[in-house]
Amino acid sequence: MLKEEFIYWAKRVYEADLNPATSGNMSVRLPDNTILITSSGSSHGDLKEDEIIKIDTEGNVIEGDKKPSSEKFMHINIYKKRDDIKAIIHSHSPVITAFAVADKKIDEVIMPEFAFHFGSVPIAKYYMPSSFELAENVAEYFKDKNAVLMQNHGIVAGASTLRECFYSLEAIQAYCRTYIYAKILGNVKSLNKKEIKEIDKLKG
Repeated sequence: MLKEEFIYWAKRVYEADLNPATSGNMSVRLPDNTILITSSGSSHGDLKEDEIIKIDTEGNVIEGDKKPSSEKFMHINIYKKRDDIKAIIHSHSPVITAFAVADKKIDEVIMPEFAFHFGSVPIAKYYMPSSFELAENVAEYFKDKNAVLMQNHGIVAGASTLRECFYSLEAIQAYCRTYIYAKILGNVKSLNKKEIKEIDKLKG
């Protein structure tokens, strides 16, 4: 993973309004099991190479002279939970975070694509950001989920690459916008069980 590629996806995240200002963080796990992670207080919109810090699985800095993201232990715990996850993006997208603030799971199947790719996105209980309790609690959901909302905080997604993480979050953001717009129009019509089963068959 070259830092140039890391910066490319950071800018995509910023431009998609997934991490406004200096919010959120992202990381990748390298083949030697070290981790590249954004530094504390950095912006995805103008991320510099020296704001990408290399840490080990205990959170110790290996390369870089800045402080790694305060959420580093959440990233580390998720990586420890799943060998197949190589990239993580923690997003503060306003439209996704609205669901976390409303304490509302993303689970109503209003579009076939959502049923096929996600099914549902659960909500982890609120804990102080950057706390060990938050890191441990959120990581537990990754036993069988690839994205988790955090009460009054945001969302975190894991995948094999930053590219996959980005598109997962962009898809969830599109779902959230569509749901909210439908609510404004006055009605949200979900797919029924038979329709969802038909979509599930496509996975085979």
